Parts: sequence; structure tokens; C-alpha cells
Amino acid sequence: MKIQHERIIQLPKIADGRGNLSIIEQMEQIPFAISRAYWIYDVPGGFSRGEHAYKQNQEFIVALSGSFDVELDNGTEKNIYHLNRSYMGVYVPQGTWRRMTNFSTNSLALVLASNPFDVDDYILNYEEFLLWKQGKIVTTHSPNVPVQSADVTLFSQSILPHVHRLPSVFDCSLCQLVRHHDPEGNLTFVYENVHVPFPINRVFYSYDIPGGEDRGAHAHKQCHQFIIAASGSFEVVLDDGVNKRTVMLNRPFWALHVPPGIWASEQGFSSGSICLVLASHAYNEDDYLRNYASFIAYRQSNDKHL
Repeated sequence: MKIQHERIIQLPKIADGRGNLSIIEQMEQIPFAISRAYWIYDVPGGFSRGEHAYKQNQEFIVALSGSFDVELDNGTEKNIYHLNRSYMGVYVPQGTWRRMTNFSTNSLALVLASNPFDVDDYILNYEEFLLWKQGKIVTTHSPNVPVQSADVTLFSQSILPHVHRLPSVFDCSLCQLVRHHDPEGNLTFVYENVHVPFPINRVFYSYDIPGGEDRGAHAHKQCHQFIIAASGSFEVVLDDGVNKRTVMLNRPFWALHVPPGIWASEQGFSSGSICLVLASHAYNEDDYLRNYASFIAYRQSNDKHL
């Protein structure tokens, strides 16, 4: 596999009076498939995170809110990237020493990773990193790595709505994610097919949302979504054509799984909210049901054939 170079990547920014939206699709905006997503929050102003390298893992880092610097070092060259826009991120190839520093107050960092967590992939000592780059040693590891274990599975195949019916609002699961607490900032992570019951093919997020605005108001035929209030709070109104249910999201370590066939809309955004969504499918307009009458007809048509 050809190792790509570190670089800033500008993401699509869809401007809307109800708030802006940016999209990251694997192998499109970023040069790898997404295996894992995590976000770092509650970092005290001026603190640093990271200070390690990976042998195989690649990352894409975005400042969803606030700002921070990403210091990258490939063993021969050092660069500093200042991230302060929600629609720009830095690609970090494998074999790169990286440090995240100069966090502004209330910053929020989103990191997409190519590989599942593996402590043996970490290089935690800079001198060992330089030797490893020269092919001289196999590194050892510190127990201080924040373990992003996949041992806790939030979903099993037995609870997914693979029965021969469209899901109801009661199939939408509110999930508490792992929160690694650290005085230098908290971290929450999600593995594809473990903490979410699907592969993560697309990530998108809404930001710059005026307080009190609404978003969403559509359904999907095939796409699953995992919705997180990465910052601030909002309500998700769920509708299966018969029943309605409202779920409040106001913690970055809680998430709502919305399976296909559910009409969902977000409302009551607090100022500064960020709605982060992990999706099972790449964007496909044919998968959307944007008209409520068409959604009801779709539900009724599918119910007749069951």
C-alpha cells in the first residue's frame, strides 16, 4: 500500500439558514475506510492530547468546534496545522508522530481512524519512534494508553430489527457509550459493527445552527443512522407512521440508533449545538423519503407485502 502524505483536506460545506452541514465519506473525502470514530471533549484550555504514533493506523482529525493545533512529525520533517474550521481537517498517515495542543476552551475534536484499537500499534516514546522509523527496534508500550476496547457490544444481531417488518419507533435504541474520563479531556469512541450495528461508511455533522432551529425531517429506505449531540442539546422526533416518540440528546456519550423506515427530525437546538451522525451508507438521494405523504405510502406499501 502506498503511504500518502499528510495534508489538509477541505470538506464539503452545505450552507443552510438552519445551520451548515459537512460530510466525510470513506475513500472519497478521506483516503481510507472508517473502522472507528472517536471524539475528544472537555479539554481544559491550553492542554495537549496525543503524543504518539501509529505503525498502521491512519487518522483524519477535525475541529468540530473551537480550535487546536496538530503537530506532525514523520521523523525528518515537522509541521503544525492549526484547525479552527468545521469543514477542514488534517489527514495523518501511519508512521507519523502526532500531538494535539493549544486547545481553545470548549474545543471538540473528531477523529476518524482506519484501524480498530490495538495497543501494539502504538509508539509512545519519541526516541523509540525515531529508531522505529530507521527500522532498528520493536517498541514496547505503556499502560497509560486510553484503551478503546471493543469488548462491550451495545448491539447484538438478536436485537436488530431483521424481522420481516419495518422498524417501529420502539426499535430506536438510546445507547450510553463509553466515556474515558481524563483531567486533560474526555474521550468517547465508536467501533463499526460493535457499538453501532453497521459499517460506518459516512459521517456528517450539522453546526452553526441558530438556537431553536429544526433539522432533518426525512426517512431512509436502507440507511441506518447513529445520532450524537456532540455539543449542546436537541430533541429527535421519531415517527413510524403510527407512533411518535421524542428523545432528548444532551451528552456527547449518549447516542440514538435510528434504523431505516423511521421518519426523524431534530428540533429545539441549543445555541452552539453540533449534531454528529454516523451512517451505514454513502449518500444516495434515492434512499431518501423527504415527503411525509410519500413516507406514509412507503410504510403502507411495505406492510402490505409482509
